[in-house]
Amino acid sequence: MLAKRIIPCLDVKDGRVVKGTHFLNLRDAGDPVEAGALYSREGADELVFLDITATVQSRATVVDMVRHVADEVSIPYTVGGGIGSLDEIRDLLNAGADKVSINTAAVRRKKLIGTAARRFGSQCIVVAIDARRCGGYWQVFIDAGRTPTGLDAIEWARQVESMGSGEILLTSMDADGTKAGYDVELTAAVASAVGIPVIASGGAGSLEHIRDVLVRGKASAALLASLLHYKELSLPQIKAHCHAQGIPVRLT
Repeated sequence: MLAKRIIPCLDVKDGRVVKGTHFLNLRDAGDPVEAGALYSREGADELVFLDITATVQSRATVVDMVRHVADEVSIPYTVGGGIGSLDEIRDLLNAGADKVSINTAAVRRKKLIGTAARRFGSQCIVVAIDARRCGGYWQVFIDAGRTPTGLDAIEWARQVESMGSGEILLTSMDADGTKAGYDVELTAAVASAVGIPVIASGGAGSLEHIRDVLVRGKASAALLASLLHYKELSLPQIKAHCHAQGIPVRLT
């Protein structure tokens, strides 16, 4: 069995790491390059940097930050936020990112997924899906969670896989920032519907939540933010707990 990954997520706004609840009420959580370097040293498997206001403000993710991160970390990292063209993907990969995450542009310009996968390789293309429970299904939202699309998250996951995405970053908007646990039902439904890795995001509040989403939720990786940013748990603690529970993880 492939090792499960523990991935710190750094939401970036105006050059600072921030964290909120349900995508709102943001609090400062430090410098992204310093935080990324620390997590790299502590045993993170990968990193995710998301410029959370890039799409809303119609500006590109700052390439300079990506270069600085490349100088400081030795593990793979993904960059997302406002990415909408092949040129932007190319610039970020050339600056040092290992993968790019696209969300709004993936919905509005679906051909971008396949074109980018063919040009840069599927392993470089992550499609982010932000979903909220709406009646009897999970609806996909774009524009940093502001715009409903009417798309069913499970069906959309199948589509992005067929178009060439190498990975899915799945965020439960209902659980985001609550520390009440991941949406295990949503995660398991998406992970069971596709054959590519699914990174679970939104709601981690304890070691048991992480175990649940990796086991019952069938996630390939757990994304974490505030628990790590505010020192409530450490990466070595999380890895040790997973190992003790029989979950395959990379130990440092």
